[in-house]
Amino acid sequence: MKVDGGIGTNLHQAGAQAKELEATGYSGAWTAETSHDPFFPLLLAAEHTQTLELGTSIAVAFARNPMTLANIGWDLQAFSKGRFNLGLGSQIKPHITKRFSMEWSHPAPRMREMILAIRAIWDTWENGTPLNFRGDFYTHTLMTPFFTPERADLAGFGVPKIFLAGVGEMMTEVAGEVCDGFLCHGFTTEKYLREVTIPALARGRAKAGKTMEGFEIVGPSFVVTGNTEDEMKAAAAGTRQQIAFYGSTPAYRGVLEVHGWGELQDELNRLSKQGPWVEMGNLVTDEILETFAVVGQPEHVAPELHRRYGDVIERISFYAPYKSDPERWTKVLDALKAA
Repeated sequence: MKVDGGIGTNLHQAGAQAKELEATGYSGAWTAETSHDPFFPLLLAAEHTQTLELGTSIAVAFARNPMTLANIGWDLQAFSKGRFNLGLGSQIKPHITKRFSMEWSHPAPRMREMILAIRAIWDTWENGTPLNFRGDFYTHTLMTPFFTPERADLAGFGVPKIFLAGVGEMMTEVAGEVCDGFLCHGFTTEKYLREVTIPALARGRAKAGKTMEGFEIVGPSFVVTGNTEDEMKAAAAGTRQQIAFYGSTPAYRGVLEVHGWGELQDELNRLSKQGPWVEMGNLVTDEILETFAVVGQPEHVAPELHRRYGDVIERISFYAPYKSDPERWTKVLDALKAA
């Protein structure tokens, strides 16, 4: 199993963080789009590493268009010498329309078309295929030599893999149909993954005439652990609040309903409009916490992650506090990678 870590979006630290992750033994590193751009840190990470895979988990797709994403993906793939994975997500309507001031409509079909458009643009640049993409949401029909990157940029590497994050079945099917991998949302349980996510991915693969072979699933990553009791308590409190935050989103209600906790979503959504985040976290019981997260001492992490996901995922994104006890955490990472 590949084990990935995270890189922050502080540009002054990104290169050093990536170098440290590579030296520690991580397979890859992902950035998230929160308060800063997710792509810039990966440029620095690529400069300071040799083998570490690099990706976005996630970049907000609908805040951009296929051409800009194609350009960014091409350049990062070339600079990293084939180590870049383009991880996309839709975000939710209020963020797209109110934060990014972009159009929102039919998210799953739009995402499918966006990814197909990116692939059409890459095909033009890589193989000289005339650009003639015409869809319901995106149209790309103009490409001149002046705007075409050098084909030699990706010689021996090929275009980046595209990963898609999702929770709902429609978006998950899209990932199976047109992507190379799937980023499980943190708000995913083993039961939901097995009963909803994987069947939806398989349906998407079948639409494309493909099997699940070679398709990478990056597993859920909620882990509550630490070297001391205080660290454990702090990790549990933070994770409860994160679960509550995700649980307040109507689009993610289905995950709670699989476990019979649908009514919790109503209460979390009501509280989210008032802002008492600590109180929301208190609604996440021990049972709920342990369903979403692996909870235990560091030595418990690898066996439990293998038990839950070992037969269905290829890699997991997991950031360990290895600085506090390097020898202990190295053993955890080695145990995860051994499967």
